[in-house]
Amino acid sequence: MALVTFDAVLGCLNVRHLRPGVWTAPNLKMDYPRIFGGQMLAQAVALGAATTEAMTVKSLACLFTREGSTTEPLEFRVSATHTGRTFAARNVHAVQNDRAIFSAQILMHVEEAGPDRHDPAPDVGYPSEATEQAMNMIPWTTRVVKDVNLRDPAVGPPDYAFWTRVEDPIPNGGTNRDAEATVHQALLAYASDLTVVGTVLRPVEGVSQADSGHRLHTAVISHSMWFHRRFRIDDWCLIHQHSPTLSGARGFGHGHVFDAGGAIVAGFAQECMIRPIN
Repeated sequence: MALVTFDAVLGCLNVRHLRPGVWTAPNLKMDYPRIFGGQMLAQAVALGAATTEAMTVKSLACLFTREGSTTEPLEFRVSATHTGRTFAARNVHAVQNDRAIFSAQILMHVEEAGPDRHDPAPDVGYPSEATEQAMNMIPWTTRVVKDVNLRDPAVGPPDYAFWTRVEDPIPNGGTNRDAEATVHQALLAYASDLTVVGTVLRPVEGVSQADSGHRLHTAVISHSMWFHRRFRIDDWCLIHQHSPTLSGARGFGHGHVFDAGGAIVAGFAQECMIRPIN
């Protein structure tokens, strides 16, 4: 069962302008003291859209510099480093009690036409062939390929894939296609943050994602994301990820996201801290 509701996730995308260069947005309310990184990623997408016109997010490069508190208000300090005809760049620093907890460089882009190709999607079967598994921070449908359980300490390959689809009503942007696309981008960014640590730990004997906070201290250090094509997360998307390395208390994983037709719609990479608790 998810720890948050879908309406609460949508609510955290409601960024609000406080004064020149400063914005705020609500935290997800839950019985957990630390802000979920996916919330910050989703809010970065929303801030990029709110501070530009007729553009959608092309990429995010984010750093998680300090744990954020779910009980303290957020203040986002946004600067416009570039605004051109087709590209724009925004820097975002999230602050609580005058301490920086998160930063993001956001690149925005006007939709353009041009050559189009992509590598084929991996052959993992159909959503109907995957196993439905609840993920505690994703309040919509998730189906895991090959029934992999990231909480199982058994050794496995450093790979993980799941299908996901939002079945709740998503706000319709009406004639504003960019505003509608922003919500779908934000929800995908939110979901991309949850399972990399578990993927990194799969080849390590005797530990798993279930040991976070008990035997292991884990946290996301950085997360980057690229959006390649428009997509809808209320249709099936496949999140397919791999971790090539774990060393020096840092794990690394990357992934691609495919739509139901097999086109690559996004990619992401994450570095996380994984430190034994002594």
